[in-house]
This record gives sequence, C-alpha cells and structure tokens, in this order.
Amino acid sequence: MAKRKTTRRSTSASKKKKENSFWSMVAIGIIAVLTGSYTGLFKKTDGKTTTTDSASHITALDNVSIPSSLSSQIKDYEGFKVSFNKDNGTPNWVSWELLRSETQGNLTRSDNFWQDNDLIGCPQSSDYSRSGYDRGHMCPAADQKWSSKAMNDCFVMSNMCPQAHALNAGAWSTLESKERQWAQRDSAIIIVAGPIYESTDRKTIGAAGVRVPSAFFKVLLAPYLDEPRAIGFVYPNMSAPGNMQNYAMSVDEVEKLTGFDFFAALPDDIENRVESRVSFNEWNKSK
Repeated sequence: MAKRKTTRRSTSASKKKKENSFWSMVAIGIIAVLTGSYTGLFKKTDGKTTTTDSASHITALDNVSIPSSLSSQIKDYEGFKVSFNKDNGTPNWVSWELLRSETQGNLTRSDNFWQDNDLIGCPQSSDYSRSGYDRGHMCPAADQKWSSKAMNDCFVMSNMCPQAHALNAGAWSTLESKERQWAQRDSAIIIVAGPIYESTDRKTIGAAGVRVPSAFFKVLLAPYLDEPRAIGFVYPNMSAPGNMQNYAMSVDEVEKLTGFDFFAALPDDIENRVESRVSFNEWNKSK
C-alpha cells in the first residue's frame, strides 16, 4: 500500500474496447442491480479495524492486476500508488485509500508539477504546455490536503493524464467532490482511477509523446460497512453533460472495458457480489 507517515487502523504504514460496445455501455449508464446478501469484511473496534477473514485482504485492496502486455512500473508515493506505463507516458492506474479525516485537511494546492526521474518515460510538465489538454490528476490534490508530502507527491507527472478541460473542471471534478462526501459518510473508501485507451487512440502531445486517452475510469470500494459496496464510473475524454448517474456502472463492466482486475484481495464471494451490482442511489444517499 502507499506509504503513510502515521499508523492507521490495522492496515500497516503502507496504504493502500470495441469502440461500439464501449460507447454504448457509457450511454447505457447504470447496469441493472443484482440483489444479494453478504456481511461486512471489516469491523471497527476501539477506532481500529479488524477483519472477519484475513488481515491481508485490506492491505492489498489497492493492488490491481493488469494484462502482462502492458508496461508497468509500480511506485508508492505518500498516500497513493501508481502503475506507470512508459509507452503511454501516463499511469495504467492510480490507487489510494481516502479516510474521513483526510477530507478535512487545510493545506492549499502546491501546483508544483514535477517529473519523476525514477520512472522511465515520465513526461515533463512542459509536455502538456499549449497542448489543449489539462494535466489531469488521477489522484486529486484535494484528497491530499492532510500532508504536505502527499500534496507535493500528487503533482508528480506520473499521476497525470491529458484530460479535456471540460471534463477535468466539470464532471470529473464533481465526481471527486462526491468521493470526499462518501468517504466522510463511510469512514473510508478505496479508489482506483486511470485512462482507457482504444486502439485508435493515436494522438500524442509534447516531446515525450504522451498518449491522449479516449476515456477515463474510476472504481470505488467501501469495505468498512456491514455490507461492503462498490461502484464504477466511465467518462469520455470530453464534456460529459447530464447526471452523474448516466456514467455509473458495475465494477465488472469497468473490468471488461479495461482488462484490469480490481479488488482481487477480497474473498471471492464478496468480490463477486460487490463487483456485479451497482446502485447509484445507494451510493449517493446521505447516510
């Protein structure tokens, strides 16, 4: 899991295409809800979390399995983890755990974008200049206000993707704000975000040739509830008008689009249930 400066719960100091079918699934929005009963994996005792199965589950929930054909350099930053793809110049995925306490940080944005020379192919901030695309955070700065190190780290270019401004400042930002509300409500959530590339996505920007994706995904897991739940979202890399609900889908559907396997550390019966069903109304309730 991504490194933390303080010990939390029992998680340890480390934190945690098909063009037609793709766009038709985005247009469909919410997948039909599948019913099922299950019990919570994690229980809180005296402010700490224990598991009803194995403590190893929670420590690996931010890991993602991806096809072996994809280039991947894994690096833990303060508060989040990145799988960086040197061929695209963007992350395959970025994962982090957002705690309720972290949504109330008071640090301001650093806006100090920096190149990570430890990662082969990591672009410079200047590769995005005058490109027509924003330096789109996968793990947002507003989730890292709890630590100056985390705030600085989240401006690393390995956490960025070329993102249309209309999306970055619009629907994507709205979803990020919702996530903080949900983390406050549920005590913590696990989040994984990243780009979706189609074979036809050949546009690049900058001297580093950063590849522009056609869409972005995000999957969320609330593991500390009596009944854990998960949900996914996919947004095209352009203006995304309409209700957030229109872009929601099950984690299983996001896995089909990306070829990735999320939350594999969950016991199979729990993973199958939470990843196959989706209810935006359930996620978006106030309590």
